Amino acid sequence: MKKRFGRLLLNWYDQNARRLPWRGSADPYAVWVSEVMLQQTRVETVTPYYLRWMERFPDIASLAAASDQEVLGMWEGLGYYARARNLWRAARRLVESGEGKLPADALDLEKLPGIGRYMAGAIASIAFGAHEPALDGNVKRVLARVFDLELPIDRPEGLKYLWSLAAELLPAGRAGDHNQALMDLGALICLARNPKCDECPLQAICQARRHDTRALRPVRSPRRAIPHITVVAALIWKDGLVLIARRPPHGLLGGMWEFPGGKQQTDESLTAALEREILEELDARIEVGIELGVYRHAYTHMRVTLHAFHCRLTGAAPRPLEASALAWVKPGELVNYPMGHIDRSIANDLVKAAAIDCA
Repeated sequence: MKKRFGRLLLNWYDQNARRLPWRGSADPYAVWVSEVMLQQTRVETVTPYYLRWMERFPDIASLAAASDQEVLGMWEGLGYYARARNLWRAARRLVESGEGKLPADALDLEKLPGIGRYMAGAIASIAFGAHEPALDGNVKRVLARVFDLELPIDRPEGLKYLWSLAAELLPAGRAGDHNQALMDLGALICLARNPKCDECPLQAICQARRHDTRALRPVRSPRRAIPHITVVAALIWKDGLVLIARRPPHGLLGGMWEFPGGKQQTDESLTAALEREILEELDARIEVGIELGVYRHAYTHMRVTLHAFHCRLTGAAPRPLEASALAWVKPGELVNYPMGHIDRSIANDLVKAAAIDCA
């Protein structure tokens, strides 16, 4: 069955491989950038970002020479910003070490920031022709169904089995094509919901299809409920300028700019929460004015509802107690500062409001 698996898969891939801007490139850097961007992000979303990125940072040296703010600005909108920070840090490390290029060995690749076992296998096999498996979400789903795996794919025992199976299935000399074929099959045919089994090249050997367990595969551990938090943000004005703060370089949205504020505590009003947060974060006192709007966003680990208020200072100038930097900015200049989804939405509303005021 395993030999037939590879033959059927590659025959299908040779006829149906997706045409993607990073496919067929002999440049390991291009493969690396695409794999980083494709983590937890759809191809349709990644493509325009990839093209812009490669135009601005065509090689490791140009990426390493850029500032982290420019890198985050180019990445803005793709989310999971640690990916961009790690990509930049890895490029700088490669340049500083004197190598200036990616290593071909998967174990050496894993030593770089942001490169784990999956990405190391993908880069090594696709860019360097190494005989390495690559196990992403699409591949896990395909293998769990074809081999009707009862083990949870997000538990150590399930992952250990899948990595072993993925390595066994690799064909000699075509590991990169094999890995990409599995990715394409999961993205196009073996979908999480409503898989197109009648179009699948592996339908004749798919054990989940034979046992009618397709809807039950892959098995995952029960998910915890995603918490919801309420957040407040202050639009602090001075002489037509609004205050923004840069987050610390590590953690969620590290290095990005935001409108200062924080989480509302239990039994605390929105106004009280904002006054407390600004005092703790900026050592400043404010008078909270009218609400600009309510903004919502879902992260992988939490859902956020943010209330943004116009505010004015009532005491001393703010100090960056928790932020890495502060800046007073005209609304029209906010586009020059990389921001997360919610803060960019606020910034866009401020720009629109400024345009109306000027009309």
